[in-house]
Amino acid sequence: MSDVQKVQVGEVQLAYRVWGEPDAPPVVLLHCLGEDGEDWRGVVGRLAGTHRVFALDQRGHGRSDWPGEYGFARWRDDAIGFVTALGLARVTLIGHSLGAVTALLLAADRPELVDMLVLEEAAPPVPADPPQEVPEQPEGPQSFDWRAKTAVVAERNMPDAFEWDALAKISAPTLVIAGGSTSHIPQHHLAGVADRIPDARLVTVEGGGHFVHEERPGEFLTAVTAFLGARS
Repeated sequence: MSDVQKVQVGEVQLAYRVWGEPDAPPVVLLHCLGEDGEDWRGVVGRLAGTHRVFALDQRGHGRSDWPGEYGFARWRDDAIGFVTALGLARVTLIGHSLGAVTALLLAADRPELVDMLVLEEAAPPVPADPPQEVPEQPEGPQSFDWRAKTAVVAERNMPDAFEWDALAKISAPTLVIAGGSTSHIPQHHLAGVADRIPDARLVTVEGGGHFVHEERPGEFLTAVTAFLGARS
C-alpha cells in the first residue's frame, strides 16, 4: 500500500494514502464507520490506473486525529478542507455508508469541487426503524474512536433535515450503488436517494450486501468504471 501522509485541516490532522499519476484526474475515497483508507485496498489498483486516487482516514479513524467531536457535518467539513488543502480541482468522490453521506453533503454544499459522485450503500436520511442502539464498547484498543459510533447512531435515529434537503441540491452526475437483498439498508430507501438527486442512476449489485466493494469488487469496479467512462 501507499505510504500514509498527513495534512492539517482546521483543528485536526487527517491521514491519507495516494496512488496514480500526479496529473491524472483526482478521485477521493471516503470509508465507512469503523474503517480507514486501507478499506479500499481491493479496488484501488484498478482505479489508480486512470486516476490519482486519495484514500482518506476520516476524523476519529485510523491514523487521523481522534478529537472526540463527530457528526456528518464535521466529516463533511473535513472532506471539504482536505480537498481544498491539497488543491484538488473537480474531484470524483466515492463514498461508502458514512463516507457516502459525507460525500453527498460535500457535493451539495460545494458543487464546484465535485465532478462526479459515487454513493455506495449510503445511510438514508430517514429515522432508523427500529431505532439503533450503541453497543457496548469492546475491551482493548480499537481502530477507531467509539464516540464516532455514538454520534452516527444518534444521527441515524434522528437525521437532520439538511441531509434530505441536500440530495436535491447535488448537481454532479451521481451513481448510487446498492447491495441488494443481503444489505441491512432498506433498498427502497436507496432508490429514493437516487430519485431525489437530479442526475443520478441506481445500480444494484445483488449479493454485495452493505460492503459491495469488498464482497463484489469486480462488479463494483465494472459499475464505477463504466459510469466514469460514460461521463468523462
